[in-house]
Amino acid sequence: MVSVIGFSFSGQGQNAGLVFVPLKDWAERKGAEHSAQALAGRAFGALLFGVRDAFVFALSPPPIPELGTATGFNFRLQDRAGLGHEALLAARNQLLGMASKSALITGMRPDGLEDAPQLQLDIDRERMFAQGVGFDAVNALLSTAIGSAYVNDFPSKGRLQRVVVQADAPARMVPEDLLKLQVPNARGQLVPLSAFASTRWVVGPMQTTRYNGYPAMRLAGDAARGHSTGEAMDEMERLAAQLPPGFGFEWTGQSREEKLSGAQATILLGFSLLAVFLCLSALYESWSIPVAVLLV
Repeated sequence: MVSVIGFSFSGQGQNAGLVFVPLKDWAERKGAEHSAQALAGRAFGALLFGVRDAFVFALSPPPIPELGTATGFNFRLQDRAGLGHEALLAARNQLLGMASKSALITGMRPDGLEDAPQLQLDIDRERMFAQGVGFDAVNALLSTAIGSAYVNDFPSKGRLQRVVVQADAPARMVPEDLLKLQVPNARGQLVPLSAFASTRWVVGPMQTTRYNGYPAMRLAGDAARGHSTGEAMDEMERLAAQLPPGFGFEWTGQSREEKLSGAQATILLGFSLLAVFLCLSALYESWSIPVAVLLV
């Protein structure tokens, strides 16, 4: 088993993770109940509600590499009327609730990071300018102290070592530590952030997703046992039509290719019949015999 901390197919963050579980050889996994899809389904049901304070999804790789991250369908719910993040989130939850009650869909899930607490820094511009501090200085201070800044390289024991500047860990643990940071003003004096800034906790999105220019939410799911992905996708379109006005949807990845190829079936059938007709006409040197053969 290989685990990756801080990264997942849904996004990156301190509360995200990814685990790759290799399966045993086919010779040791007899029967359909030991297939990759069956194992992923049992793990999905056990882990989704079996781990408190976490959302765990067990997925199988997509049948076509580079088209999605798992089997099933990939759905994009779009805010086409500019209703805002809260309305889009409510529409997503409504769609998830309706999909969970459908007999054609299983494994319905949000394909992204949920909103999480964030520390917001509020700056009083008038007080900041009165102290002679500019936004560029504040931005440089926060980027260096909270993030990090690369300085240069120096040789050590035959290798080049990187010099990275950052505030010491004990000095950036709580919001009060942030306000103790000092920023230089135009006169070269050090001014603490507490002189013109304050902090507060808010809940906001961990990632912002846009699809074809619209704010969007990523959703994924699979067809229930005994049903095709085409039936599940038609069901998703029917449920999405019940959402409030202003919301639209699009398919992406393998689902988009499936929709496009399905719409071309009639055209391909027509060209196939034409090709067979021409080949039979050349073979029998007749126009009537190919028609009789095709009708049969």
